[in-house]
Amino acid sequence: MDKPIFDVVILGSGPAGIQAAIHASRKKTRVLLMGRMNKSSLFWAHVENFLGMFKTSGEEMLTTGLAQAKSFGTEVLEEDALNITPTGLCFQIETESGAEICARSLVIATGTTRNKLGAPGEKELLGRGVSYCVDCDGGFFKGEDVAIVGGQSAAAGGTLTLLALAKSVHLVSESLDVTPALKTKLAESGAIIHEGAKVKTIHGDTQVTALELSDGVVLPVAGVFIELGAKGVLELAASLGLTLDESMKYLETDKRQATNIPGVFAAGDICGAPLQMAKAVGEGCVAGISAATYAKNLKLAQEGAAEEE
Repeated sequence: MDKPIFDVVILGSGPAGIQAAIHASRKKTRVLLMGRMNKSSLFWAHVENFLGMFKTSGEEMLTTGLAQAKSFGTEVLEEDALNITPTGLCFQIETESGAEICARSLVIATGTTRNKLGAPGEKELLGRGVSYCVDCDGGFFKGEDVAIVGGQSAAAGGTLTLLALAKSVHLVSESLDVTPALKTKLAESGAIIHEGAKVKTIHGDTQVTALELSDGVVLPVAGVFIELGAKGVLELAASLGLTLDESMKYLETDKRQATNIPGVFAAGDICGAPLQMAKAVGEGCVAGISAATYAKNLKLAQEGAAEEE
């Protein structure tokens, strides 16, 4: 079956992503907005420093913005991207439900929050078995027993990635918040799932040796990967070859919000401070226009090449 092709796929349903969708859709391109709106930090906030608004809820702003985007033709998929693979012709995206879609251009607007467990041993053993990026560090644990902590798409996708590398993979999750299809895939994957469990302590002196759960179960592991949200900047950078800034926290972009990879644009908190909605909306506007323009030009070039053949 042919994969659906979108001109612009936007990762992240916060203010930057929704604004990008509005502007890209108004350029008469086929646009897909991915992600869950309630995962945006704005959703739970109140806003009183945005032009023309004294005070309003973030939820109301996002809901209204999403309705605007849809009115211009934006299609919406309330799932995260598990894997993104450049193919030369497009970016192939695997979604949580296992569907595959193609994008001529991407806008990354996923934010940058790296949630931490706050568990004993986490800080002390960072870089010595504790990691926040499966795509970055998974290769160091070939043939080892490892654990991954989290309940959303990053943890689920990371678990599937680690299964191809590690001897065994424990997935520790208080609650798995993924699609039914992905939950089934995990159940059939061979991963050892500890749903309803919490982390108590990460053990080790100079290297991680074990992960202790709140119910007293001790998992002998060499690595603990903490993945508490959707794919973050480190994973995206590692999988796509994106350039980070000196802090290694944010993506580098130019005035068009373009990254170093042709066809990939970024907007919002993932591009750095100030972490404010006004900046996110402005960058989303620019990124949406830039991505739509890139996709249109690429489509024309591909159609021209096909005619010559």
